[in-house]
Amino acid sequence: MRDKRTAKSHFAHSQTMSAASNNNPDNTDPDNTAPPFATHTVAQDFATVFALLKPQMTRLDTFLHGQMTGFEPEIRPMAEYCIDTSGKRIRPALVFLSGWTGSAEAAPRELIRAAAVVELVHLATLVHDDIMDGAELRRNRHTATREYGAEAAVLLGDALLAHAVRLAAQFPTTEVCAEVSASTRKVCAGEIIQTMRRGTANITLADYQRIIDLKTAELFRVSCFLGGRLAGHPPPFCNAAAEFGRRLGVAYQIYDDLADFFGDEKRIGKTLGTDLASGKITLPLIELARRLPTDADRAALTAEILRQRETQPGLRIRQMNTLGVFDAVSGAIHAELRAAEAALAPHVRLPPAPLLLRLRDVLHDQIVALKKP
Repeated sequence: MRDKRTAKSHFAHSQTMSAASNNNPDNTDPDNTAPPFATHTVAQDFATVFALLKPQMTRLDTFLHGQMTGFEPEIRPMAEYCIDTSGKRIRPALVFLSGWTGSAEAAPRELIRAAAVVELVHLATLVHDDIMDGAELRRNRHTATREYGAEAAVLLGDALLAHAVRLAAQFPTTEVCAEVSASTRKVCAGEIIQTMRRGTANITLADYQRIIDLKTAELFRVSCFLGGRLAGHPPPFCNAAAEFGRRLGVAYQIYDDLADFFGDEKRIGKTLGTDLASGKITLPLIELARRLPTDADRAALTAEILRQRETQPGLRIRQMNTLGVFDAVSGAIHAELRAAEAALAPHVRLPPAPLLLRLRDVLHDQIVALKKP
């Protein structure tokens, strides 16, 4: 058993808010949870924003199911099961929104194919995530791991990745395949780093930020970049959209980590409470460790993360409520959303910008919904 002094130092909690401030170009206080865009009268969700993309989403669904003939007959039902469990399809929506030229019906076929590529990569990472987390529920259905077993599921994820790269290689330019391949590698790197760090309390805020930048934000980034690029938007906008996507992706992952403690399983639609149980340190746990009043408290939390004692999720959530962890973590999310907004500021007159900014508003409303009893 580590001594109290070692347990305390493992979290490097003194870095937390200073590093979050460095990640905020406006140098605003990340504890300030009232963003300048919080002017909603009706709570939004992703479905509300995506409603205008219905023609594109319908074409995407048709395209994805049409790809099933490319899988061997023995695994075709398994691949289709994953596609039918894909949920909100945020990454394809980012392709469509970044490539918006004024009409969903007129969207070029290239956008549909690119959206399918990023969705297949994402689905593969979800399959692998659920294996490592031991999750049994996703989108209110059994995970592929629960349905087919971990051994088959990991290979199924590999098959989905392989098909995504095959589709990317069919574009007339090598740029799409190069971007997607690099992004896929980065996502896998992020997952590997996180996996290697599970069950250890030696995670700093910088480590956490690096992991989520790779494993989540990278696919958001490449989705926005490819959408703008394939729609023929100017290169400066494509780069700005990519930065918007990256910042939105970081914010979304922090939100997802917050929801693991404060979300409702029926509303979120997946197994929650897996982070602490699997020894995965996220920003809520980093903030909790930073705020716990004694070395003994921090040592107890470290022992749970190291699986040296039974986890106490109820106690940890109560402590997070008492010690202001929710507000601190939501403040970090809002700092990323402000940075995302700033990236698009020079391009607000282009058709995609207002639509992308609505996703920023949606994520704000999702945070508000988490705090409701």
